[in-house]
Amino acid sequence: MKNKIYVIGLLVLFLLTSCASKKGIVYFQEVEGVQVNDTLMSFEPRIQAGDLLLINVSAIDGEAAMPFNLYETPMIGTAAANVKPLTYLVDAGGHIQFPVIGQLKVAGTTTMELTEKLRTLIAAYIKNPIINIRMTNFRVTVLGQVKAPGTYSVPNERITIIEAIGLAGDLEIHGKRKNVMLIREQNGQRMFVNIDLTNKELFSSPYFFLSQNDVIYVEPNKVQVNASAVGANTGVIISVTSILLSLISIFLL
Repeated sequence: MKNKIYVIGLLVLFLLTSCASKKGIVYFQEVEGVQVNDTLMSFEPRIQAGDLLLINVSAIDGEAAMPFNLYETPMIGTAAANVKPLTYLVDAGGHIQFPVIGQLKVAGTTTMELTEKLRTLIAAYIKNPIINIRMTNFRVTVLGQVKAPGTYSVPNERITIIEAIGLAGDLEIHGKRKNVMLIREQNGQRMFVNIDLTNKELFSSPYFFLSQNDVIYVEPNKVQVNASAVGANTGVIISVTSILLSLISIFLL
Protein backbone atom coordinates (compact mmCIF):
# COMPACT_ATOMS: atom_id res chain seq x y z
CA MET A 1 0.00 0.00 0.00
CA LYS A 2 2.87 2.31 0.81
CA ASN A 3 4.24 1.76 -2.68
CA LYS A 4 0.86 2.70 -4.17
CA ILE A 5 0.83 5.99 -2.28
CA TYR A 6 4.34 6.69 -3.51
CA VAL A 7 3.31 6.01 -7.11
CA ILE A 8 0.22 8.23 -6.78
CA GLY A 9 2.37 11.04 -5.42
CA LEU A 10 4.73 10.77 -8.38
CA LEU A 11 1.82 10.88 -10.82
CA VAL A 12 0.42 14.02 -9.19
CA LEU A 13 3.86 15.66 -9.33
CA PHE A 14 4.19 14.73 -13.02
CA LEU A 15 0.81 16.24 -13.86
CA LEU A 16 1.67 19.46 -12.04
CA THR A 17 5.02 19.90 -13.77
CA SER A 18 4.25 18.49 -17.22
CA CYS A 19 4.86 20.70 -20.24
CA ALA A 20 2.10 22.48 -22.10
CA SER A 21 0.81 21.16 -25.38
CA LYS A 22 3.04 21.83 -28.38
CA LYS A 23 0.07 23.29 -30.25
CA GLY A 24 -0.28 25.98 -27.62
CA ILE A 25 3.39 26.97 -27.64
CA VAL A 26 4.91 26.67 -31.13
CA TYR A 27 4.57 29.63 -33.52
CA PHE A 28 3.48 29.46 -37.18
CA GLN A 29 2.44 25.82 -37.29
CA GLU A 30 2.22 24.07 -40.68
CA VAL A 31 3.46 27.06 -42.66
CA GLU A 32 4.15 25.12 -45.84
CA GLY A 33 2.47 26.69 -48.84
CA VAL A 34 1.68 30.03 -47.20
CA GLN A 35 1.76 32.87 -49.72
CA VAL A 36 1.82 36.56 -48.93
CA ASN A 37 -0.12 38.74 -51.37
CA ASP A 38 1.39 41.80 -53.05
CA THR A 39 -0.88 44.21 -51.16
CA LEU A 40 0.50 43.03 -47.85
CA MET A 41 4.11 43.07 -49.05
CA SER A 42 3.77 46.69 -50.19
CA PHE A 43 2.14 47.79 -46.93
CA GLU A 44 2.77 51.40 -45.92
CA PRO A 45 1.32 53.07 -42.82
CA ARG A 46 -0.99 56.00 -43.43
CA ILE A 47 -0.59 59.37 -41.80
CA GLN A 48 -3.04 60.07 -38.98
CA ALA A 49 -4.05 62.99 -36.81
CA GLY A 50 -1.47 63.52 -34.09
CA ASP A 51 1.46 62.33 -36.19
CA LEU A 52 4.69 64.30 -36.27
CA LEU A 53 6.24 64.70 -39.73
CA LEU A 54 9.75 65.80 -40.51
CA ILE A 55 9.71 67.28 -44.03
CA ASN A 56 12.83 68.49 -45.78
CA VAL A 57 12.83 70.26 -49.14
CA SER A 58 16.05 70.64 -51.11
CA ALA A 59 17.05 71.54 -54.65
CA ILE A 60 20.07 72.41 -56.77
CA ASP A 61 19.31 76.02 -55.94
CA GLY A 62 19.56 75.76 -52.14
CA GLU A 63 18.41 79.32 -51.49
CA ALA A 64 15.23 78.78 -53.49
CA ALA A 65 14.35 75.77 -51.29
CA MET A 66 14.91 77.57 -47.99
CA PRO A 67 11.39 79.11 -47.70
CA PHE A 68 9.92 75.58 -47.75
CA ASN A 69 11.80 74.48 -44.63
CA LEU A 70 11.09 75.40 -41.02
CA TYR A 71 13.79 75.55 -38.36
CA GLU A 72 13.94 76.41 -34.69
CA THR A 73 14.66 80.06 -34.01
CA PRO A 74 18.41 80.03 -33.35
CA MET A 75 19.75 81.52 -30.13
CA ILE A 76 22.34 84.25 -30.36
CA GLY A 77 25.73 82.68 -30.95
CA THR A 78 24.30 79.34 -32.10
CA ALA A 79 26.02 77.86 -35.14
CA ALA A 80 23.79 77.32 -38.17
CA ALA A 81 24.73 73.63 -38.23
CA ASN A 82 23.19 73.16 -34.77
CA VAL A 83 19.77 74.58 -35.68
CA LYS A 84 17.21 71.79 -35.75
CA PRO A 85 14.37 71.48 -38.29
CA LEU A 86 10.83 71.69 -36.94
CA THR A 87 8.33 68.87 -37.22
CA TYR A 88 4.79 69.32 -38.50
CA LEU A 89 1.98 68.22 -36.20
CA VAL A 90 -1.01 66.76 -38.05
CA ASP A 91 -4.06 68.44 -36.50
CA ALA A 92 -7.38 66.83 -35.61
CA GLY A 93 -8.69 67.56 -39.09
CA GLY A 94 -5.72 65.84 -40.72
CA HIS A 95 -3.97 69.01 -41.92
CA ILE A 96 -0.58 70.65 -41.57
CA GLN A 97 0.38 74.26 -42.24
CA PHE A 98 3.13 74.14 -44.85
CA PRO A 99 5.32 77.15 -45.73
CA VAL A 100 4.28 79.07 -48.88
CA ILE A 101 1.62 76.48 -49.78
CA GLY A 102 -0.49 76.91 -46.63
CA GLN A 103 -2.96 74.37 -45.26
CA LEU A 104 -2.40 70.90 -46.64
CA LYS A 105 -4.48 67.75 -46.14
CA VAL A 106 -2.14 64.87 -45.26
CA ALA A 107 -4.14 62.40 -43.15
CA GLY A 108 -4.95 59.18 -44.97
CA THR A 109 -1.95 59.39 -47.28
CA THR A 110 1.31 57.46 -47.08
CA THR A 111 4.62 59.29 -46.85
CA MET A 112 5.31 58.30 -50.45
CA GLU A 113 2.00 59.73 -51.64
CA LEU A 114 2.60 62.93 -49.70
CA THR A 115 6.09 63.17 -51.17
CA GLU A 116 4.69 63.09 -54.71
CA LYS A 117 1.96 65.59 -53.80
CA LEU A 118 4.46 68.06 -52.36
CA ARG A 119 6.84 67.60 -55.27
CA THR A 120 4.08 68.59 -57.69
CA LEU A 121 3.04 71.62 -55.62
CA ILE A 122 6.56 72.91 -54.98
CA ALA A 123 7.62 72.39 -58.59
CA ALA A 124 5.55 75.47 -59.39
CA TYR A 125 8.08 77.51 -57.38
CA ILE A 126 11.46 75.79 -57.75
CA LYS A 127 13.02 73.46 -60.29
CA ASN A 128 13.38 69.73 -59.54
CA PRO A 129 12.61 69.82 -55.81
CA ILE A 130 13.72 66.88 -53.66
CA ILE A 131 11.34 65.96 -50.87
CA ASN A 132 12.17 63.78 -47.86
CA ILE A 133 9.47 62.89 -45.33
CA ARG A 134 9.73 60.84 -42.15
CA MET A 135 7.37 60.12 -39.27
CA THR A 136 9.21 60.94 -36.08
CA ASN A 137 6.59 59.43 -33.77
CA PHE A 138 6.43 55.92 -35.28
CA ARG A 139 6.53 53.60 -32.28
CA VAL A 140 4.83 50.47 -31.00
CA THR A 141 4.15 49.30 -27.47
CA VAL A 142 4.36 45.69 -26.28
CA LEU A 143 2.86 44.80 -22.88
CA GLY A 144 1.98 41.74 -20.84
CA GLN A 145 3.75 38.40 -20.75
CA VAL A 146 6.91 39.35 -22.64
CA LYS A 147 10.47 39.52 -21.35
CA ALA A 148 11.00 43.24 -21.94
CA PRO A 149 7.69 45.16 -22.12
CA GLY A 150 7.94 48.74 -23.29
CA THR A 151 7.56 51.24 -26.09
CA TYR A 152 9.90 50.91 -29.08
CA SER A 153 10.69 53.48 -31.75
CA VAL A 154 10.72 52.30 -35.37
CA PRO A 155 12.95 54.55 -37.50
CA ASN A 156 12.15 52.85 -40.83
CA GLU A 157 8.34 53.04 -40.34
CA ARG A 158 7.91 49.37 -41.17
CA ILE A 159 7.63 46.59 -38.61
CA THR A 160 5.73 43.31 -38.30
CA ILE A 161 4.05 42.02 -35.18
CA ILE A 162 6.72 39.32 -35.04
CA GLU A 163 9.52 41.88 -35.10
CA ALA A 164 7.80 43.93 -32.39
CA ILE A 165 7.53 40.88 -30.14
CA GLY A 166 11.18 40.17 -30.89
CA LEU A 167 12.13 43.66 -29.71
CA ALA A 168 10.34 42.87 -26.44
CA GLY A 169 12.41 39.71 -25.98
CA ASP A 170 9.73 37.23 -27.12
CA LEU A 171 6.77 35.89 -25.16
CA GLU A 172 7.35 34.30 -21.79
CA ILE A 173 6.34 30.65 -21.51
CA HIS A 174 3.13 31.63 -19.68
CA GLY A 175 1.98 34.07 -22.38
CA LYS A 176 -1.05 33.12 -24.49
CA ARG A 177 0.09 32.66 -28.07
CA LYS A 178 -3.38 32.01 -29.42
CA ASN A 179 -4.94 35.22 -28.13
CA VAL A 180 -2.56 38.17 -28.52
CA MET A 181 -4.47 41.45 -28.59
CA LEU A 182 -3.63 44.23 -31.03
CA ILE A 183 -5.01 47.67 -30.12
CA ARG A 184 -5.04 50.18 -32.96
CA GLU A 185 -6.48 53.68 -33.33
CA GLN A 186 -7.51 54.48 -36.87
CA ASN A 187 -9.70 57.26 -38.25
CA GLY A 188 -10.70 58.28 -34.74
CA GLN A 189 -11.79 54.78 -33.77
CA ARG A 190 -10.11 52.24 -31.49
CA MET A 191 -9.89 48.66 -32.77
CA PHE A 192 -9.28 45.50 -30.74
CA VAL A 193 -8.02 42.56 -32.79
CA ASN A 194 -7.22 39.08 -31.48
CA ILE A 195 -4.24 37.43 -33.19
CA ASP A 196 -3.21 33.77 -33.07
CA LEU A 197 0.58 33.49 -33.30
CA THR A 198 0.35 29.73 -33.81
CA ASN A 199 -1.75 30.09 -36.96
CA LYS A 200 0.04 30.23 -40.30
CA GLU A 201 -2.63 32.62 -41.62
CA LEU A 202 -0.91 35.34 -39.60
CA PHE A 203 1.45 35.92 -42.53
CA SER A 204 -1.44 36.92 -44.81
CA SER A 205 -3.30 38.90 -42.14
CA PRO A 206 -3.89 42.65 -42.67
CA TYR A 207 -2.50 43.09 -39.14
CA PHE A 208 0.83 41.38 -39.83
CA PHE A 209 2.42 44.79 -40.37
CA LEU A 210 1.92 47.30 -37.58
CA SER A 211 0.90 50.95 -37.80
CA GLN A 212 2.27 53.78 -35.70
CA ASN A 213 1.24 53.75 -32.04
CA ASP A 214 -0.10 50.18 -32.15
CA VAL A 215 -0.25 48.39 -28.79
CA ILE A 216 0.30 44.64 -28.43
CA TYR A 217 -0.89 42.95 -25.25
CA VAL A 218 0.05 39.37 -24.40
CA GLU A 219 -2.40 37.84 -21.95
CA PRO A 220 -1.18 35.39 -19.25
CA ASN A 221 -2.45 31.82 -19.47
CA LYS A 222 -4.41 30.08 -16.70
CA VAL A 223 -1.29 28.62 -15.11
CA GLN A 224 0.21 32.10 -14.65
CA VAL A 225 -3.09 33.56 -13.40
CA ASN A 226 -3.49 30.76 -10.85
CA ALA A 227 0.13 31.12 -9.77
CA SER A 228 -0.36 34.87 -9.25
CA ALA A 229 -3.51 34.21 -7.22
CA VAL A 230 -1.68 31.76 -4.95
CA GLY A 231 1.33 34.05 -4.66
CA ALA A 232 3.27 33.80 -1.45
CA ASN A 233 1.02 30.97 -0.16
CA THR A 234 2.47 28.47 -2.64
CA GLY A 235 5.02 27.16 -0.15
CA VAL A 236 2.35 26.76 2.52
CA ILE A 237 0.08 24.79 0.18
CA ILE A 238 2.92 22.49 -0.85
CA SER A 239 3.79 21.87 2.81
CA VAL A 240 0.17 21.12 3.71
CA THR A 241 -0.12 18.76 0.74
CA SER A 242 3.01 16.91 1.84
CA ILE A 243 1.64 16.52 5.38
CA LEU A 244 -1.70 15.22 4.08
CA LEU A 245 0.01 12.65 1.86
CA SER A 246 2.11 11.54 4.81
CA LEU A 247 -0.98 11.13 7.03
CA ILE A 248 -2.79 9.16 4.32
CA SER A 249 0.16 6.80 3.97
CA ILE A 250 0.27 6.27 7.75
CA PHE A 251 -3.44 5.44 8.00
CA LEU A 252 -3.24 3.04 5.06
CA LEU A 253 -0.28 1.09 6.45
